[in-house]
Amino acid sequence: MQPLRIGVIMDPIEKIDTDKDTTFVLMLEAQQRGHELFFMELDDLFIRGGTPFGRYRRIHLARAVPHYEVGEVNTGALADLDVVLMRKDPPFDMKFFFATHLLSLVDEKKCLVMNHPKGLREANEKLYALRFPEQIPDTLVSSNIERLRAFMEELGGEMIVKPLDGCGGSGVFYLNYQDRNTNSILEAATDNGRKLVMGQRYLPEIRKGDKRIIVLNGEPLGAVLRVPLESETRGNIHVGGQCVKADLTPRDREICEALSALLIADGLYFVGLDVIGNFLTEVNVTSPTGIQEINVLDGVRLESQVIDFVEARVKRIRQNRAES
Repeated sequence: MQPLRIGVIMDPIEKIDTDKDTTFVLMLEAQQRGHELFFMELDDLFIRGGTPFGRYRRIHLARAVPHYEVGEVNTGALADLDVVLMRKDPPFDMKFFFATHLLSLVDEKKCLVMNHPKGLREANEKLYALRFPEQIPDTLVSSNIERLRAFMEELGGEMIVKPLDGCGGSGVFYLNYQDRNTNSILEAATDNGRKLVMGQRYLPEIRKGDKRIIVLNGEPLGAVLRVPLESETRGNIHVGGQCVKADLTPRDREICEALSALLIADGLYFVGLDVIGNFLTEVNVTSPTGIQEINVLDGVRLESQVIDFVEARVKRIRQNRAES
């Protein structure tokens, strides 16, 4: 295949963990296939006269120290690239939000933007799962402290509370009616009733782990179980969760199948589903991670399948342009 020009929007390249970062291995795979890589951050994006541009640098990566080399700065229309991978880590803030609007102006007949910017805007990583009520635990989204307390009582006196804009397990609390700090935690989490939060049934299965399932174009590629520390409720790797080999169960596949059509329709081609026990808890769409952990545990190279997909999509774009 003719080499692709791939722009990657991400966090500062010097700060990534090369042993864990999924974007890093996606870029390595593309580089090994002869594709050209160009590095950008959110501040490198701008629009002039309705045309989105990027200030980008050619980049070469390696599993070495240092792990990257960057070339001279160039500026060009994003549609002159074949692919733009939007891989900026959360939080989803106003800068990220406006960047998705900018990326929506990229000509889809010339350039693949993945994940689709409209999908990124609409798919809040906590709230998107609510579109599939049969797949999630009992859930309440509210800013009202009394309503949240009443919901916790309905659940038997314990509950998980999480912010709608959090990431990496930040701001997630386990509450129970015996804890004298419960009112204080709810006041802080809701900013005294001014901020929506999500309350969910506590799932004891979290002690066995929080499963991250990598999904490509609606199909599960693999999974890893993130087992929390004894002192923790959260299984996130950022807070010390241990990665353990995990198989895809029939229930996991059922959840993926339930989400598949909508994920594809929204252009959310590469996502990470979080599953505890038999329930979907989150749909990660901004820069889902987990590929390197699955690779190590399962002896696979999932990044190869992702770049296969990217190449196939670009091939289709090129064929459509040739036929038009």
